[in-house]
Formats: sequence, C-alpha cells, structure tokens
Amino acid sequence: MNNDRARALLQAERARVERLLAQSLAAADEDRSSENVEIAISDAAEPLTAEGVENAVVAQLRERLDAVRRAEDRLRAGTFGRSVLTGQPIPDDRLEADPTAEATVQEASGH
Repeated sequence: MNNDRARALLQAERARVERLLAQSLAAADEDRSSENVEIAISDAAEPLTAEGVENAVVAQLRERLDAVRRAEDRLRAGTFGRSVLTGQPIPDDRLEADPTAEATVQEASGH
C-alpha cells in the first residue's frame, strides 16, 4: 500500500474515532448532570449501568485512538504495512479493512 493511501485511511479513522469519542464524552457528561434528577427506586441501578457502559465505550475508543497513533508512527518511520512481530508484509486488503493492523491475520490468530 502506498503512503498516500495509508495516510488517507489513517486520517479518516482518526476523524471517525475522535468524533465518536467526543460524542461519548458528551453523552456521559449529560448523563452525569441528569443524575441529580429524582428517580424511582426500581430505576436506581439504571444510571450506574449506563455509566459503566459509557466508561467502557470511552476506554475502547481511547485504545483505538492509541492504535491510530501507533500506525501513524509506523508510517512516519517507514514500517507501516509490516508486522510489528515479524516484519512480514501485511496484505493491503487487511490494511484497507483495518489501517491500524499491527500483524498479519495468521499472526493475530496465533497460527
């Protein structure tokens, strides 16, 4: 995969993840501010459950953003498209599907 295509894929993924992260953080803030509203006893667990789900989503999005950063670093270093484990080339179709891929499908599955 050429660097221009890789850069475009990573920029698009960064924008997508940053947008989702901003939306998730805004939703979490909104939920926290509405916790002051009186709720029925039967609904007492609902805010805690929602907060736990939002925290998990935010954590996953931050991990994805870290993966994008690592891929951008590999692009700058000239190692993008190569496995971080073995240096083997990662097929373009895998990189098209996930531009942050750090290993081949076989390596990622443990084979």
